[in-house]
Amino acid sequence: MKKKIGFLSFGHWRNVNASQTRSAADALLQTIELAEAAEELGVDGAFVRVHHFERQLASPFPLLSAIGARTSRIEIGTGVIDMRYENPLYMAEEAAAADLISGGRLQLGVSRGSPETVLRGAEAFGYVPAEGETAADAARTKTELFLAAIDGAAVARTDPARTGISGGLAIQPQSPGLRDRIWWGAGTRATAQWAAGIGVNLQSSTLLSEDTGVPFDQLQAEQIESFRKAWRDHGHDREPLVSVSRSVLPITEDIDRLYFGDSAQEDQIGLLEGVRSRFGRTYAGEPDQIAEELARDEAVRAADTVLFTVPNQLGVAYNARILEAITKHIAPAIGWTPAAAVPLRGR
Repeated sequence: MKKKIGFLSFGHWRNVNASQTRSAADALLQTIELAEAAEELGVDGAFVRVHHFERQLASPFPLLSAIGARTSRIEIGTGVIDMRYENPLYMAEEAAAADLISGGRLQLGVSRGSPETVLRGAEAFGYVPAEGETAADAARTKTELFLAAIDGAAVARTDPARTGISGGLAIQPQSPGLRDRIWWGAGTRATAQWAAGIGVNLQSSTLLSEDTGVPFDQLQAEQIESFRKAWRDHGHDREPLVSVSRSVLPITEDIDRLYFGDSAQEDQIGLLEGVRSRFGRTYAGEPDQIAEELARDEAVRAADTVLFTVPNQLGVAYNARILEAITKHIAPAIGWTPAAAVPLRGR
C-alpha cells in the first residue's frame, strides 16, 4: 500500500529558555514556515492539533488558510478539532473557504476532543449541553449538522416577507469534494464504527480509551479493521482513508542525543477518566532502527497516512531536519515515496 506522510504540530509556545516559540505569533508563523519546508521535502501533509485554553494552536482556519496560500501541493489538516466548541454552520463556512483557498487540499479531522485542564470549557464558549446530553453526544450532533452543511443541505429558510418565496438555503461558499475529506478522531473500536456509519475517514487516536492487553499497534490495527468492516457493511460508494500518528525522534547528531537520547519507551497504560487506556510509545534512536520498528508496526502497515508529531518549540530548522531524516531513512521503509518537491515561494 502506497502511503502518505505528514507532520502533526501541537503548536506549543512558552517564553522560556531554549524555546524557539516564545509567543503565539512565533508558533503560528513557524507552523506556516515548517509547512513550506515540508512541501519542499516532498512531505504530503501539514496537520495541526487544536486545544483551547492552552498555550497551543487553537483557531485552525486562519492558520490553514495561510498555509494553503503559501503552498501549492501539501495537504492541510487538523488532528483534531473538538466539535463541542464549534458552531457547525459557521465552521462549515470557514472550512469551505479554507478548502477553496488551498485548491481542495483540506483534510479536516474532527472529534469529541481530548481530556482538558479547563472545567466545562465548551460552556465558556456558550455551548451548554442539553439535559442528559453527554460531551460525546454534543460532538456527534454538531458533526452531523456540519457534514450536512458542507454537503449542500438546506440548513435555513428564506424570509418570505423579503423574498416572496419560501425555500431552503445552504451555507455559502460550498467546496465540492470537501465532504469526502472529513475525518473522525476515534479512541475506541465503537467510535470508529460510528465514523464508518456516517461515512467519514478515520484518524485513529494515539490514546485508545480501551485496553485488551495487546500492544498498542495491535489494538490500533484491530480498531482499523473494525472501521473498515463497518464501512463495507454500510455499503459506501468510495474507499475510506485511515491515518495514525507516531512520535518519532530520529537521532542523527549529538544535539538529538542530548534532547531525546532517553525518550524511547514502551506503551503507557493507565486510567483516564476512570477508563483503562493505552497510549502509544515514542520511537527514538538511530533512523535505521526506527525504520525497522515502524515497518513491523501493525497499525502503520494498515494505515493510508502516517502523521509524525514534531517538537515545534525547537524551531523550524530543527524540525525540518527531523522531517528530512524521516523522508530519507524512515518513511520509505513503510511504503512511502516522496511527492514531487515544490520550491519554496518567496524565500
